[in-house]
Amino acid sequence: MGVRSLLFAPGDDERKLRRALLTPADAVVADLEDAVAPERKAQARALVAQVLAEAPSAPGPQLMVRVNAADTPHWDEDLTIVGALALDALVLPKATAATLDALPADGPPIVALIETPRGVLEAAEIARHPRVARLGLGAVDLAAELGLEPRGDGLELLHARSVLAVASAAAGIDAPADTVFADVRDEDGLAAQSRLARSLGFGGKFCIHPAQLDPVNACFAPSAEQLAWAERVLAAFGEAERAGRGVIRVDGAMVDKPVALRAQRLIDSHERTAR
Repeated sequence: MGVRSLLFAPGDDERKLRRALLTPADAVVADLEDAVAPERKAQARALVAQVLAEAPSAPGPQLMVRVNAADTPHWDEDLTIVGALALDALVLPKATAATLDALPADGPPIVALIETPRGVLEAAEIARHPRVARLGLGAVDLAAELGLEPRGDGLELLHARSVLAVASAAAGIDAPADTVFADVRDEDGLAAQSRLARSLGFGGKFCIHPAQLDPVNACFAPSAEQLAWAERVLAAFGEAERAGRGVIRVDGAMVDKPVALRAQRLIDSHERTAR
């Protein structure tokens, strides 16, 4: 997917939904779930169908819809709307192996939100599902169920984040997307949480306000220094391989095949996200 920033927009607010499509978000998630009151679900479905059908396919953000959970009365009607739209992905809340099995076999790729203890336990199975392209962490619901208390260092979510990163890598799907950061005024806190998630193997983050997009996009894109390092590593390692050597030094540090692969991933990430 190559998606760093995933911006939620309320499905029943036309102004915010259309505005989101004009932002630098890599993906816009039209939300039919938490952002919409129960009595406005039908109105939101109709509005999302209209606005996304009118959205240009390119250039612009990827188009996604977060549906309501499978155990709600809105599930079937949400899937009907989703099935009629040309979406880049469906965002599935409270994903479990059972909810994935309740979906049709065909349809857009799925970003599966891990928001429950069962979802964490089944993360590897969820990541292997043929329609799942990415996992996402939904920490608000998960923390409530587990009784987690927020910490300044983010360690209360260390296990959940690590599980998602390992499950994604083992399944060969995109690196997971991190949970939302609630304080839209705290850019330093957002950047710190994004750096933590990236250091644990995450590739992007859900956002709740356009002001969060630039910091998130910057954090989950390789820096100029990292790209320069990667280019030096790949050039030197390629030359070494042609000479029959498997280990060299670059900038005083040992470089072998795994390091070269990390450098190539940085280059690939830059190419996917460059716009």
